[in-house]
Amino acid sequence: MYQQRSFFGNIPPIVKNLLIINGLAFFGMYILSRGVNFPGLGFTRIDLNSILGLYTPGSEHFQFFQYITYMFMHGNLTHILFNMFAVYMFGRILERVWGPQRFLFYYFVTGIGAGLLYVLVAFIRAKVLAAGLPPNIVTEIYQGGQDVLMSGKNYVDEAAGSLNYLVNIPMVGASGAVFGLLLAFGMLFPEEKIYLYMVVPIKAKFFVMGYGAIEIFLMLQNNPGDNVAHLAHLGGMLFGFILIKYWQRKHF
Repeated sequence: MYQQRSFFGNIPPIVKNLLIINGLAFFGMYILSRGVNFPGLGFTRIDLNSILGLYTPGSEHFQFFQYITYMFMHGNLTHILFNMFAVYMFGRILERVWGPQRFLFYYFVTGIGAGLLYVLVAFIRAKVLAAGLPPNIVTEIYQGGQDVLMSGKNYVDEAAGSLNYLVNIPMVGASGAVFGLLLAFGMLFPEEKIYLYMVVPIKAKFFVMGYGAIEIFLMLQNNPGDNVAHLAHLGGMLFGFILIKYWQRKHF
Protein backbone atom coordinates (compact mmCIF):
# COMPACT_ATOMS: atom_id res chain seq x y z
CA MET A 1 0.00 0.00 0.00
CA TYR A 2 1.29 3.48 -0.88
CA GLN A 3 2.02 5.62 2.15
CA GLN A 4 2.46 9.37 1.76
CA ARG A 5 5.64 10.66 3.31
CA SER A 6 5.41 13.32 5.98
CA PHE A 7 6.76 16.84 5.59
CA PHE A 8 9.84 15.98 7.66
CA GLY A 9 10.23 12.73 5.76
CA ASN A 10 11.14 14.72 2.64
CA ILE A 11 13.89 16.67 4.40
CA PRO A 12 17.45 15.30 4.67
CA PRO A 13 18.59 14.47 8.23
CA ILE A 14 20.91 17.38 9.07
CA VAL A 15 18.52 20.05 7.82
CA LYS A 16 15.66 18.32 9.63
CA ASN A 17 17.57 18.28 12.91
CA LEU A 18 18.64 21.90 12.51
CA LEU A 19 15.01 22.91 12.07
CA ILE A 20 13.97 20.90 15.13
CA ILE A 21 16.79 22.15 17.39
CA ASN A 22 16.24 25.78 16.41
CA GLY A 23 12.52 25.40 16.95
CA LEU A 24 12.99 23.83 20.40
CA ALA A 25 15.52 26.51 21.38
CA PHE A 26 13.11 29.27 20.37
CA PHE A 27 10.25 27.62 22.26
CA GLY A 28 12.44 27.25 25.36
CA MET A 29 13.56 30.87 25.12
CA TYR A 30 9.95 32.04 24.79
CA ILE A 31 8.70 30.01 27.77
CA LEU A 32 11.60 30.83 30.11
CA SER A 33 11.50 34.54 29.27
CA ARG A 34 7.93 34.68 30.55
CA GLY A 35 8.74 32.87 33.77
CA VAL A 36 8.54 29.37 35.17
CA ASN A 37 7.95 28.11 38.70
CA PHE A 38 11.07 26.13 39.60
CA PRO A 39 11.05 23.96 42.75
CA GLY A 40 12.97 25.78 45.44
CA LEU A 41 13.41 28.90 43.33
CA GLY A 42 9.84 30.04 42.82
CA PHE A 43 8.76 32.08 39.83
CA THR A 44 11.87 32.83 37.76
CA ARG A 45 12.44 34.45 34.39
CA ILE A 46 15.49 33.40 32.38
CA ASP A 47 16.66 35.17 29.23
CA LEU A 48 18.36 32.41 27.23
CA ASN A 49 19.49 34.89 24.57
CA SER A 50 21.52 36.77 27.18
CA ILE A 51 23.21 33.50 28.19
CA LEU A 52 23.67 31.73 24.86
CA GLY A 53 23.95 34.76 22.55
CA LEU A 54 27.41 35.86 21.41
CA TYR A 55 28.98 38.80 23.21
CA THR A 56 32.07 40.80 22.34
CA PRO A 57 35.22 39.47 24.05
CA GLY A 58 35.97 41.69 27.01
CA SER A 59 32.35 41.74 28.09
CA GLU A 60 31.72 40.04 31.42
CA HIS A 61 29.01 38.02 29.64
CA PHE A 62 31.32 36.55 26.98
CA GLN A 63 31.86 32.77 26.90
CA PHE A 64 33.59 30.69 24.22
CA PHE A 65 30.66 28.26 23.87
CA GLN A 66 28.60 31.20 22.59
CA TYR A 67 30.33 30.88 19.19
CA ILE A 68 28.15 27.79 18.70
CA THR A 69 25.09 28.42 20.82
CA TYR A 70 24.34 31.85 19.32
CA MET A 71 23.44 30.15 16.04
CA PHE A 72 20.47 28.41 17.66
CA MET A 73 18.97 31.45 19.38
CA HIS A 74 16.69 34.01 17.73
CA GLY A 75 15.23 37.35 18.72
CA ASN A 76 11.64 36.93 17.58
CA LEU A 77 9.30 34.79 15.51
CA THR A 78 10.00 36.62 12.25
CA HIS A 79 13.73 36.17 12.77
CA ILE A 80 13.57 32.40 13.22
CA LEU A 81 10.96 31.85 10.49
CA PHE A 82 13.07 33.72 7.92
CA ASN A 83 16.24 31.85 8.85
CA MET A 84 14.65 28.40 9.03
CA PHE A 85 12.84 28.94 5.74
CA ALA A 86 16.24 29.67 4.14
CA VAL A 87 17.79 26.60 5.81
CA TYR A 88 14.94 24.51 4.42
CA MET A 89 15.04 26.03 0.92
CA PHE A 90 18.79 26.00 0.33
CA GLY A 91 20.05 23.56 2.95
CA ARG A 92 18.12 20.51 1.77
CA ILE A 93 19.53 20.94 -1.76
CA LEU A 94 23.10 21.44 -0.54
CA GLU A 95 22.90 18.51 1.87
CA ARG A 96 21.80 16.21 -0.96
CA VAL A 97 24.69 17.46 -3.12
CA TRP A 98 27.40 17.35 -0.45
CA GLY A 99 26.11 14.68 1.90
CA PRO A 100 25.32 15.11 5.62
CA GLN A 101 28.87 15.33 7.00
CA ARG A 102 30.19 17.92 4.57
CA PHE A 103 27.01 19.97 4.79
CA LEU A 104 27.13 20.03 8.60
CA PHE A 105 30.82 20.98 8.52
CA TYR A 106 30.10 23.82 6.09
CA TYR A 107 27.17 25.04 8.19
CA PHE A 108 29.25 25.31 11.35
CA VAL A 109 32.29 26.77 9.61
CA THR A 110 30.21 29.59 8.13
CA GLY A 111 28.26 30.14 11.37
CA ILE A 112 31.33 30.17 13.61
CA GLY A 113 33.29 32.15 11.04
CA ALA A 114 30.54 34.77 10.95
CA GLY A 115 30.72 35.04 14.73
CA LEU A 116 34.52 35.32 14.73
CA LEU A 117 34.54 38.13 12.17
CA TYR A 118 31.76 39.98 13.96
CA VAL A 119 33.36 39.88 17.41
CA LEU A 120 36.81 40.72 16.04
CA VAL A 121 35.57 43.94 14.47
CA ALA A 122 33.27 44.65 17.43
CA PHE A 123 36.17 44.17 19.85
CA ILE A 124 38.35 46.62 17.90
CA ARG A 125 35.52 49.16 17.68
CA ALA A 126 34.87 48.81 21.41
CA LYS A 127 38.52 49.51 22.19
CA VAL A 128 38.51 52.59 19.97
CA LEU A 129 35.31 53.91 21.56
CA ALA A 130 36.55 53.19 25.09
CA ALA A 131 39.79 55.08 24.43
CA GLY A 132 37.79 58.27 23.90
CA LEU A 133 35.69 57.97 27.07
CA PRO A 134 36.51 58.58 30.75
CA PRO A 135 37.65 55.34 32.45
CA ASN A 136 34.85 55.50 35.03
CA ILE A 137 32.21 55.63 32.26
CA VAL A 138 33.83 52.68 30.48
CA THR A 139 33.82 50.67 33.72
CA GLU A 140 30.20 51.59 34.33
CA ILE A 141 29.24 50.45 30.83
CA TYR A 142 31.03 47.11 31.12
CA GLN A 143 29.62 46.40 34.57
CA GLY A 144 26.11 47.82 34.43
CA GLY A 145 25.36 48.91 30.90
CA GLN A 146 23.14 45.92 30.21
CA ASP A 147 20.80 46.95 33.05
CA VAL A 148 20.50 50.37 31.41
CA LEU A 149 19.50 48.78 28.11
CA MET A 150 17.05 46.41 29.82
CA SER A 151 15.28 49.43 31.25
CA GLY A 152 14.74 50.75 27.72
CA LYS A 153 17.35 53.49 28.04
CA ASN A 154 20.89 54.16 26.87
CA TYR A 155 23.63 56.73 27.36
CA VAL A 156 23.01 60.14 25.80
CA ASP A 157 26.62 60.45 24.69
CA GLU A 158 26.90 58.86 21.24
CA ALA A 159 30.21 57.10 21.90
CA ALA A 160 29.04 55.76 25.26
CA GLY A 161 25.77 54.58 23.76
CA SER A 162 27.54 52.85 20.87
CA LEU A 163 29.95 51.14 23.26
CA ASN A 164 27.05 49.97 25.38
CA TYR A 165 25.37 48.40 22.36
CA LEU A 166 28.57 46.65 21.33
CA VAL A 167 29.38 45.27 24.76
CA ASN A 168 25.99 44.42 26.20
CA ILE A 169 23.76 43.31 23.32
CA PRO A 170 24.46 39.72 22.24
CA MET A 171 24.33 38.61 18.64
CA VAL A 172 21.84 35.79 18.05
CA GLY A 173 20.58 33.90 15.04
CA ALA A 174 21.58 31.47 12.32
CA SER A 175 21.89 34.29 9.78
CA GLY A 176 25.66 33.93 9.35
CA ALA A 177 25.29 30.26 8.41
CA VAL A 178 22.20 31.06 6.32
CA PHE A 179 24.14 33.58 4.25
CA GLY A 180 26.82 30.92 3.87
CA LEU A 181 24.17 28.58 2.45
CA LEU A 182 22.93 31.32 0.14
CA LEU A 183 26.48 31.90 -1.12
CA ALA A 184 27.00 28.18 -1.68
CA PHE A 185 23.76 27.86 -3.65
CA GLY A 186 24.77 30.80 -5.83
CA MET A 187 28.21 29.29 -6.50
CA LEU A 188 26.97 25.76 -7.20
CA PHE A 189 23.85 26.72 -9.14
CA PRO A 190 24.59 30.20 -10.55
CA GLU A 191 22.02 30.00 -13.36
CA GLU A 192 19.20 28.64 -11.18
CA LYS A 193 16.35 31.09 -10.75
CA ILE A 194 15.23 32.37 -7.35
CA TYR A 195 11.85 34.07 -7.19
CA LEU A 196 11.77 37.34 -5.26
CA TYR A 197 8.49 37.67 -3.38
CA MET A 198 7.45 34.43 -5.11
CA VAL A 199 7.00 36.40 -8.36
CA VAL A 200 10.14 38.05 -9.78
CA PRO A 201 12.72 35.55 -11.17
CA ILE A 202 16.41 36.34 -10.75
CA LYS A 203 19.45 34.14 -11.32
CA ALA A 204 21.05 32.84 -8.14
CA LYS A 205 24.43 34.45 -8.88
CA PHE A 206 22.85 37.90 -9.21
CA PHE A 207 20.68 37.34 -6.15
CA VAL A 208 23.77 36.53 -4.06
CA MET A 209 25.76 39.49 -5.39
CA GLY A 210 22.83 41.81 -4.79
CA TYR A 211 22.31 40.60 -1.25
CA GLY A 212 26.02 40.97 -0.53
CA ALA A 213 26.04 44.53 -1.88
CA ILE A 214 23.02 45.43 0.26
CA GLU A 215 24.71 44.03 3.37
CA ILE A 216 27.88 46.01 2.68
CA PHE A 217 25.85 49.20 2.21
CA LEU A 218 23.88 48.67 5.43
CA MET A 219 27.03 47.82 7.36
CA LEU A 220 28.70 51.03 6.24
CA GLN A 221 25.76 53.05 7.56
CA ASN A 222 27.14 52.19 11.02
CA ASN A 223 23.82 52.71 12.80
CA PRO A 224 24.38 51.72 16.44
CA GLY A 225 20.67 51.10 16.93
CA ASP A 226 20.50 48.63 14.04
CA ASN A 227 19.89 45.21 15.58
CA VAL A 228 20.98 43.37 12.42
CA ALA A 229 24.57 42.08 12.42
CA HIS A 230 25.35 42.82 8.77
CA LEU A 231 29.03 42.05 9.27
CA ALA A 232 28.14 38.54 10.46
CA HIS A 233 26.10 38.01 7.29
CA LEU A 234 29.10 38.98 5.20
CA GLY A 235 31.32 36.83 7.41
CA GLY A 236 29.19 33.77 6.66
CA MET A 237 29.50 34.46 2.94
CA LEU A 238 33.25 35.09 3.20
CA PHE A 239 34.02 31.88 5.08
CA GLY A 240 31.71 29.95 2.77
CA PHE A 241 33.50 31.31 -0.29
CA ILE A 242 36.91 30.40 1.12
CA LEU A 243 35.82 26.86 2.06
CA ILE A 244 34.16 26.15 -1.30
CA LYS A 245 37.19 27.44 -3.20
CA TYR A 246 39.43 25.23 -1.02
CA TRP A 247 37.27 22.19 -1.77
CA GLN A 248 37.31 22.99 -5.49
CA ARG A 249 41.11 23.28 -5.54
CA LYS A 250 41.47 20.00 -3.67
CA HIS A 251 38.76 18.38 -5.85
CA PHE A 252 36.83 17.28 -2.78
